[in-house]
Amino acid sequence: MANKFRDIPKAEPQEEKLTAEEIESKVQKPQKPRKKGVLAKGLSSVFSGTFLTNEKTLKHLPFILFLALIAIFYIANGYYADDKIREFNKISNQLKELRSEYISTKSELMFASKQSEVAKSAERMGLMEPVVPPVKIEVDSAQLYKPSGEIGK
Repeated sequence: MANKFRDIPKAEPQEEKLTAEEIESKVQKPQKPRKKGVLAKGLSSVFSGTFLTNEKTLKHLPFILFLALIAIFYIANGYYADDKIREFNKISNQLKELRSEYISTKSELMFASKQSEVAKSAERMGLMEPVVPPVKIEVDSAQLYKPSGEIGK
């Protein structure tokens, strides 16, 4: 690709012979002062403070104050939301830690409550696991409802 900005020799323009009047008109042309744009005027009046003395501004002052109040609430709401997000993340981390602690404690309890582990703990206290299976006691329901003096007869 060719270099767009390379120097290309240009043919020198032919000199025109200007009259004295044309030279004077070019030299003596007064330059008009540049007009300020609307934005530049507005910003300069705000920074200089002259906008406060303008009648139109005073007429719209309640609306301007209302907009300023809304802007303050908007900024405060942003800070409030950031604070709540940080708090939510902190609580979420605490919840994850507590959940992991719950799971580890539950697994320890499940291990400790196994029959073999309970038997080992009981042996340390001097209790022995029974070797003979338990015996079921059967009682006749008719004997349960008899008066206490008749049970032995």
